[in-house]
Amino acid sequence: MKYVIGVDLGTSAVKLLLVDELGSIQYEVSKSYPLIQEKNGYSEQNPEEWVKETLSGLKELVKQGPALDNEIEGISFSGQMHGLVLLDEKNNPLRHAILWNDTRTTAQCNEIYEKVGEQRLLGITKNPALEGFTLPKLLWVKQNEPHLFKQAKSFVLPKDYVRYRLTGELAMEYSDAAGTLLLDMNAGEWSRELCQILDIDASICPPLVASTDQTGTLLQEAADLSGLSPHTKVFAGGADNACGAVGSGILEDGKTLCSVGTSGVVLSYESSNHKDFGGRVHYFNHAAPEAYYTMGVTLAAGYSLNWFKDVFASNESFEQFAYGVENVPAGSNGLLFTPYVAGERTPHADAGIRGSFIGMDRMHSRIEFVHAVMEGITFSLNESIEIFRNNGKQIDTIISTGGGAKNEYWLQMQANVFNANIVKLSSEQGPGIGAAMLAAYGCGWFASLQSCAEAFIKVDRTFEPEKEKVEEYIQLFKIYQQVYTQTASLNEQLAHYRK
Repeated sequence: MKYVIGVDLGTSAVKLLLVDELGSIQYEVSKSYPLIQEKNGYSEQNPEEWVKETLSGLKELVKQGPALDNEIEGISFSGQMHGLVLLDEKNNPLRHAILWNDTRTTAQCNEIYEKVGEQRLLGITKNPALEGFTLPKLLWVKQNEPHLFKQAKSFVLPKDYVRYRLTGELAMEYSDAAGTLLLDMNAGEWSRELCQILDIDASICPPLVASTDQTGTLLQEAADLSGLSPHTKVFAGGADNACGAVGSGILEDGKTLCSVGTSGVVLSYESSNHKDFGGRVHYFNHAAPEAYYTMGVTLAAGYSLNWFKDVFASNESFEQFAYGVENVPAGSNGLLFTPYVAGERTPHADAGIRGSFIGMDRMHSRIEFVHAVMEGITFSLNESIEIFRNNGKQIDTIISTGGGAKNEYWLQMQANVFNANIVKLSSEQGPGIGAAMLAAYGCGWFASLQSCAEAFIKVDRTFEPEKEKVEEYIQLFKIYQQVYTQTASLNEQLAHYRK
């Protein structure tokens, strides 16, 4: 039997999957590492923790899994997007990595708009300037830690650094490069224009490769520490959302993904980069060859539900916490929630907005609040779906993954709010299985990623929209859409009082 490994480098842990040539997961390992949050809005990690835990996970996978080291043919990666790993001339990190959920760079985003212009930026990168992207982080280091920036010879994203440490080859692939705000999406190369305008030496940008390209084999040291053969092929991999799309079969026009994790994502396949969404949704390179995807983001999707549970039911299981939620009617008996507890991304790129419960009544019980939170998260995701539909995309079937796919009532709610068939997969490993598929394709097991998806991905169940509830949710969604505009000014005033 032949095997590949998919490595998913997340924000809180690295997850590793050992996958055989039939697409079955034969062993999995998860290794956690800490966040460093020294100030409000700061979010960093030590890159050495990623390397240490990835090697530890690989060692356990080889030792405890069923595969012999010479049966494991390839490795590929999925990784958290937008993070900045700044490297010196010896490719050693100059500081802790600044992560995707770090929001310290509002001033730098404003600077980009002032110097480049919003429309010119969209014309080059297809994306707006947001705090989470890599370019504003580069500018922040340049302005606030100039002694470090002067030593910088390159930068990469998190999974690229781990891959470099395993192979000795430094590169960045397109799906992550598109999330830096420095890639010219039309030309498929780093934007020298942006670098010149913002006074960044273009040589700091690493070589670009495709997600399916082989980027070396294991260094002897990495092979010794992991137990793998030094002949193991290593492939570039992709951004977590791109790999999640591969692992969910979003590989042709008309395919759409909804993923509810800490954040929430609605992602739709694009065969070209020629559409114009006016920056209202993200537009990135796919991990699939010569393909793209558009994506809307809810910053605090599953996080909103976890926050509410931690505050009001920290000692309960999720099953206890959500018990009886299916008995609450659409609209939660007049209670509405907006999931802006950590700001919002789509369609309101606003780091300062905060969440609301609207319509609280003395007759409401906790379960109605739980139901309202689930509805609010789903409404926020529906904002992205509405943008796609208003721009001519047909969306009638959506693959649902993440925490939102673990509760069947929530899946039915998604079908009703989105007015689309919701598909639940038999094995939902998202980015990790997508990374494994990139390795399987790279090793030549399949002629295309589509044929790999046919072998690896199985449907468990489909949830169809219920006409009566669809009509109710159309009206409720109209009310939901009014809350942002009517609370934005209030939240701006309240920001002064937040500690």
